[in-house]
Amino acid sequence: MIRIVLLWCFLFSYVTAISQRFVTRNGNARFYSKTDLEDIAAENTQVMAIIEPGTKSIAVSMLMKGFLFKKALMQDHFNEDYVESDKYPKAQFEGNYSELLDVSTNGVAKISIRGKLTMHGATKHIEMPATVIIKDGVLTCKAEFQLVPEDYQIKIPNLVRDKIAKKVDVFISFDLRKQ
Repeated sequence: MIRIVLLWCFLFSYVTAISQRFVTRNGNARFYSKTDLEDIAAENTQVMAIIEPGTKSIAVSMLMKGFLFKKALMQDHFNEDYVESDKYPKAQFEGNYSELLDVSTNGVAKISIRGKLTMHGATKHIEMPATVIIKDGVLTCKAEFQLVPEDYQIKIPNLVRDKIAKKVDVFISFDLRKQ
């Protein structure tokens, strides 16, 4: 009898996990480029993210024009000359993680995310470690990775090449709620 009850509980929690979807429309993405000549930082707080624990999938989408810089001229160059936001308005990530997330219990999970990042018309497979904090039904996800602009066909003119790091640090964080 105990085995039947345990099996039923396991199946019920599995079916419940499959049907759950956690969403945010105001996630945060930041990037930072440090060189001897100049530091460049920007932040986007209009990032959409979805995690489906049952399928272990994650999707992220953001408008490139959502990145805000301290200097307006940097923002103009970023949108017009580098990422060409009018032609390539979004960056998107679609991927999976292999670890099981028990969203019914508070705790911290270290996961590895793998997937495809599409930006500026180019797609590249990436992998990154992430931390997921589960507290009272809210998933707080944090990850950081490095991005090479040339991998996404973003051309940096020679005139400013020394002002932009060859590898840009990217930080993402989301507070996702069950939908």
